[in-house]
Amino acid sequence: MKAPPAMISKEPLFRIIAELGEMQLFGTTPYGERRIIEIIGGRVEGAMLEGKILPGGSDWQIIRSDGVTDIQARYAIETTSGARILVRSDGLRHGPPDIIARIARGENVDASLYYFRTIMRYETSDPSFDRLNKMIALAYGERTLMTVKLNVHEIL
Repeated sequence: MKAPPAMISKEPLFRIIAELGEMQLFGTTPYGERRIIEIIGGRVEGAMLEGKILPGGSDWQIIRSDGVTDIQARYAIETTSGARILVRSDGLRHGPPDIIARIARGENVDASLYYFRTIMRYETSDPSFDRLNKMIALAYGERTLMTVKLNVHEIL
């Protein structure tokens, strides 16, 4: 059987603006430089979802020997209607060393100058958002000093 071509939704389903806490450094392990960044809040805006990011999430990162940041984030969203949605996001961020250094200093850098993509999955008990339980999404990201911004598209 021939697989269908991979496509994503033309428009984002929603946009995530996650507010970040301080970075915790754990040193270089056999896997790379480890760090954890607390996700302290934020918001979700879009046609499919409106709400806030609940405090208590975190972004576990490994800076690999090739300079790529391997990202594993877990957090929760509460919609304006009160539905709660768990988020699992796994991705990569990399770019030219001078661009990554500018991001690390907290400068605003055009997101087209570096690669930041993440695959997202969701889990909810709320029937009105059951569609999220059955999809995989692709997000294009932007990193600022204290936020991560993600445009979330459904993989069709």
